[in-house]
Amino acid sequence: MRDILESTLERLLTDLVTPALLRECETGAWPASLAAALEDSGFALAAVSEDQGGAAAGWEDLHGVVRLAGRHALPLPLPETMLANHLLERCGLPVRNAMLSIAAQADLRLRDGRVSGRLVDVPWGAQVQGVLAIVQGAEPALVLLDPRRARIQTKKNVAGEPRDDLVFDESDAVAPLAAAPLPHPLGADLLWLGGAMLRSAQTAGALEAALALSVQYATQRVQFGKPIAAFQAIQHQLAVMAEHMGCVRVAAEAAFAESGQAPSPLAIACAKVVAAEGAGAVAAMAHTVHGAIGFTHEHALQHLTRRLWSWRSEFGNLGHWSTRLGAAICVGGASALWPAVTSGRLSLPATLQEAA
Repeated sequence: MRDILESTLERLLTDLVTPALLRECETGAWPASLAAALEDSGFALAAVSEDQGGAAAGWEDLHGVVRLAGRHALPLPLPETMLANHLLERCGLPVRNAMLSIAAQADLRLRDGRVSGRLVDVPWGAQVQGVLAIVQGAEPALVLLDPRRARIQTKKNVAGEPRDDLVFDESDAVAPLAAAPLPHPLGADLLWLGGAMLRSAQTAGALEAALALSVQYATQRVQFGKPIAAFQAIQHQLAVMAEHMGCVRVAAEAAFAESGQAPSPLAIACAKVVAAEGAGAVAAMAHTVHGAIGFTHEHALQHLTRRLWSWRSEFGNLGHWSTRLGAAICVGGASALWPAVTSGRLSLPATLQEAA
């Protein structure tokens, strides 16, 4: 199944995601034909059961799909859609063959079946057909909200991707499109962990593409009578880029493999730390290899590196995940470290105060 999913998506994105489309989307355009093609191909429902019209693919199967979304700088929230539909089904709610998003940063109140509050930095929040969020409390609840009922503050990240704020006024609280309590073992930080897992795989894909562009350019660009790839300094840069890319890909794949029934905090935290480090290093070296041309609006490299600079901070940056990992290890003590590493299980504190 994994090979079929990846080969199908690779062909589709190679044909439809062009530099011209990416530049158009940065102006605020919604790629309706591309969204329709993904929905018609079944990728929006890939993570749900066949009974619900999906492919019953596990996260281990979908790692390559999310990585391809990053490699092609897909200007749509397909990874978020797959996660949202997977969670809707886990909670016994109807799935939707449409583009959805997730809001990991949410301050919501659920009262008498109606929701009010604020969602922050929602990917494509103003354009999707539903946004999944969690209402915190003694019994956290998963809710799917209609963005058309919200006051929207449109924003973009460094890559020009929409990251909107949605406000649902208490005076005009809305009924969610769907709502259900979170079943065990899903926790209240579910969307934060899930989003970090997605971004780690997308980062791996963008690193692959940035490395491929750098190798291609270094073998074609001639200086002093020979390709710059013949110079040891350039070879060193490309080798270090390949090391980072390999580490991020392995860490991201491990996070997906360990998150079958519920997100694995330890694997996801490690993947996000490695991805954030790799994103910064590879973006810098890719532009060093390309020189000034890589920064131009027409060149494909900047579509990737601007996403790398953005994604490394989304759903927790390097400092956030390193701090949570360090706090969890300190709480457990030296005797608990090796068992945590070998078992792949470590309970991460949500805040430093919780760890104290």
